[in-house]
Amino acid sequence: MAGDETKAIVAGLRRSALLSGLKDRELKRLAQLAKLRTIGKDSVVVKRGEKGIGFYVILSGAAHVRKGSTTVARLGPGDFFGELALFDDRPRSADVVTAEPTTVVVLSRWEFWGFASERPEILRTILAEMARRLAQTGQVPEH
Repeated sequence: MAGDETKAIVAGLRRSALLSGLKDRELKRLAQLAKLRTIGKDSVVVKRGEKGIGFYVILSGAAHVRKGSTTVARLGPGDFFGELALFDDRPRSADVVTAEPTTVVVLSRWEFWGFASERPEILRTILAEMARRLAQTGQVPEH
């Protein structure tokens, strides 16, 4: 991967709430494992009901999270989706469709777990962010 591409991926990962707590060297390692994809407008990135194999961080552009015809979230640079696929094989719970040309970083489950096995502290960071999101959406009772 070219140096400029790695720098762009690191900068994008750093903006993500899911990964912002990681050190630069950890972000660089993740950037080396990840893939960069540019997706055209109105493209389905993940489809509800399909098996997920990884997660995505938006570097540029925008996307909508949809359940049926209802948009439940709008995502932009630094936002992420598909993170539950890192932990289980359940089908995707929503469609994610690009609202404009969008560049994403994709990290597969296998790449993620290889990274996490070397740095288990990343799991605390990721699980804390996932718990915050679940509490925000009202799917977890507040204590």
